Amino acid sequence: MSNPACPMCEMNDVLEHPDHWECLTCGHEWAHETKPEEFAGPRVVKDAYGTVLADGDSVTLIKDLKLKGSSQVIKGGTKAKGIRLVDGDHEISCKIDGSALFLKACFVKKA
Repeated sequence: MSNPACPMCEMNDVLEHPDHWECLTCGHEWAHETKPEEFAGPRVVKDAYGTVLADGDSVTLIKDLKLKGSSQVIKGGTKAKGIRLVDGDHEISCKIDGSALFLKACFVKKA
């Protein structure tokens, strides 16, 4: 039997516990009998340490990130203020040094 996709982020990296599933990507947990289409709660985005993020929060990068399509690197410790949470695999929309970026929540911590 294959593992189900996470109802929050739709990734297939899930861990099976005796009574529930846990997504390794976003940290969402749900019971075995719950089907993804039955989940109707609000989306919860957590940083790399499990802290819940909200629109308007400030976050700090926890590691250096290379920007796709360029040779530029954003250093770990760089702070982004006033983030927006968006749908998709890159959950955070922000501006760093005047450039609009989309980041995955697993690479940031709440500041």
